[in-house]
Amino acid sequence: MVSLVRAPISAGGLRAPRFLPGHHEMPPLVHTTMLRAPPSSLRRNPEVASPHSSRAHSLFGEFLTPEVPQEDLADGRPWGDHAGKEAPVEVDPSFGSWELVVVGVASICWGGGLLCLLLWRAPLERNSSQPPPAASPPFPRTTPEGSLELHQGAELPAPSASADEAPLQSPDPVVTVGKLSFRPQEVLGRGAGGTFVFRGHFDGRDVAVKRLLPESVRLVDREVQLLRESDAHPNVVRYFCTEVDGQFHYIALELCSATLQQYVESSVFPGKGMDSLSLLTQTMSGLAHLHSLSIAHRDLKPCNILISAPDGQGRLRAVISDFGLCKKLQGGHQSFSLGSGIPGTEGWIAPEMLREDAQESPTCGVDIFSAGCIFYYVLSHGQHPFGHSFHRQANILAGTYQLLRLQQDTHSHLVGRDLIEAMISSDPRLRPSAAQVLQHPFFWGPEKQLQFFQDVSDRLEKEPADGPLVSALEAGSLAVGRGNWQLRLSAPLQADLRKFRRYQGSSVRDLLRAMRNKKHHYYELPSNVQQALGSLPHGFVQYFLDRFPCLLLHTHRAMRLCAAERLFQRYYCQGE
Repeated sequence: MVSLVRAPISAGGLRAPRFLPGHHEMPPLVHTTMLRAPPSSLRRNPEVASPHSSRAHSLFGEFLTPEVPQEDLADGRPWGDHAGKEAPVEVDPSFGSWELVVVGVASICWGGGLLCLLLWRAPLERNSSQPPPAASPPFPRTTPEGSLELHQGAELPAPSASADEAPLQSPDPVVTVGKLSFRPQEVLGRGAGGTFVFRGHFDGRDVAVKRLLPESVRLVDREVQLLRESDAHPNVVRYFCTEVDGQFHYIALELCSATLQQYVESSVFPGKGMDSLSLLTQTMSGLAHLHSLSIAHRDLKPCNILISAPDGQGRLRAVISDFGLCKKLQGGHQSFSLGSGIPGTEGWIAPEMLREDAQESPTCGVDIFSAGCIFYYVLSHGQHPFGHSFHRQANILAGTYQLLRLQQDTHSHLVGRDLIEAMISSDPRLRPSAAQVLQHPFFWGPEKQLQFFQDVSDRLEKEPADGPLVSALEAGSLAVGRGNWQLRLSAPLQADLRKFRRYQGSSVRDLLRAMRNKKHHYYELPSNVQQALGSLPHGFVQYFLDRFPCLLLHTHRAMRLCAAERLFQRYYCQGE
């Protein structure tokens, strides 16, 4: 460290600086004083200044020292001594070299950040300016694990296009691959992994063309194989052909008019003439067919159940579609592993698929659970038994459900609630099979209901009162008959019953006997009694089920002991 020490004035009238080596304290204002214009006492005459000192400048001197006019230098006077000239401009002593460096670094950082922002936004703007590959369907949803959601037959809104995009969309191109042809703008559905479904044509008929990426070739082969095995059933989507080009794999499938979701949630759906019972019956028939072939669907949900186009007689069908996650159970196995991940769609996945401590591998029961959720979805017109989608999967794991739309004490609500509660049981071992679901009284029509009551009464006619069948039937008879069942009947029917024999108002067997006798002698009854009972079989059965809503379920459970008998095989699934 050196310090500048002011020396005595020399003979020439100039002060010569003297440098003394050593350690010295730096004056507190030295860093700002050095940036100022030199005081008049230290200014030199350019004529006597040494050549080496005439060009000496302090830091930033060229920028901070006022420019000397040429006429001042010409007359030999120091530029600072001219009268009438402005005083030298001083730099603010509080703003030094370190602050300038900080400002410079900050400017560089700010500029670099702005450059990064521009580089990041450039590809986004470039992508947003490109036209989408296809128009969005009215119900766009994407599911995990390659699952595809079809939106069959829906009218697609015209894609919005700017003036720059118009040449790309007009004319609308037609893609032809083998016997398949389709327009990329006619999108019916889309799924994960770049899967799309287009409206197309195959061999002169309208079809749905499913386009998959070549990376999914293993899934394509498996899906096609399972479709070939199962599409003979009317409630499984029909498969036509497969085509391949240099970019994609294509599968031609039966073209349907809508999804189950559209059927339930749309108030103007043209196929509303198809009643819910027929829709659910056909869905379970298709699922039972898959399970009979040892095929687990593993992704049942409203978007994967389609409503077919009307046939020649105007009839509709419910068909199961999207076999991308199906699993063939090999070698007689009844379960499958989760080595490739958890298949399905959140909110419709069975709890055993998500439990880490599951004692057994999942079975086809996962489809029964999903079907139970679909049953309630249809019967409640769009609600889910496990609540809102945000909490749905957590409620499934906890086994917390609510069937608020099936809470009335009526026959239809009781049988519906009984079936759905069994299907969505947290324990897969307690769920019925697809065949057992189809045999449940929920699906019985009035003819079958009345015939069942008659067959039970005939079977119990000679049965001892203390036998297992009668004991099972009479258990809880007061709840079934709602006290004395005779008092629940209309007055004309009560009077007619007392004419021929004595009935016990607390006995379920006597209630069934009374129903059987009046059915056998219906056309011999007085007109007022016939009018009270209604027509056979619909009005007759409805008369008793309205008054005794638990009667059918209670009797069906009690007579399960006779399920193997020929008379009752049509009412029970064999193996129950």
